[in-house]
Amino acid sequence: MHSRSPRATSREFDAAHFRKALSQFATGVTVITTRLADGTLLGLTASSFNSVSLSPPLVLWSLSEQASSMPVFSGNSHYVINILGADQAALAEQFARKSADRFDGVEYTLSRTGQPVLKGVSAWFECHNRSRYPEGDHVIFVGEVEHCEVMPQAALVFHDGRFGKIDS
Repeated sequence: MHSRSPRATSREFDAAHFRKALSQFATGVTVITTRLADGTLLGLTASSFNSVSLSPPLVLWSLSEQASSMPVFSGNSHYVINILGADQAALAEQFARKSADRFDGVEYTLSRTGQPVLKGVSAWFECHNRSRYPEGDHVIFVGEVEHCEVMPQAALVFHDGRFGKIDS
């Protein structure tokens, strides 16, 4: 069931202040990857990842409606959420840049459904693209996890506009 409450009454809202407040919440860092039918690889950095349910196993992430990759992620049946380790800040930056080939020089293997799994990540989740919910200027993707792996290591975190690490 999807229901909406009436809109908040405050019409004056400082978006820059809101963004600064959000930056105070430390998050893990992920790279979401998928592969098109023609073999083209696509990936992007996202910190909007969270668990939803253990049974069934569901996770979520969100993507700007304006993202050039929106049609691909909306239309593909599967994707992989790669959780980056503490030494992978350069990888996060590479997949955050607007570039023709974000996979340039990146080591990966293919999952059971042919999706790219990045080498050296601390965990990954192969997801069926179960549902999407438009909210505000983003779309929330809910993925049903079909397979996952974990390789425990120090975590890459993002806080106040900077990368850092948390030792495990």
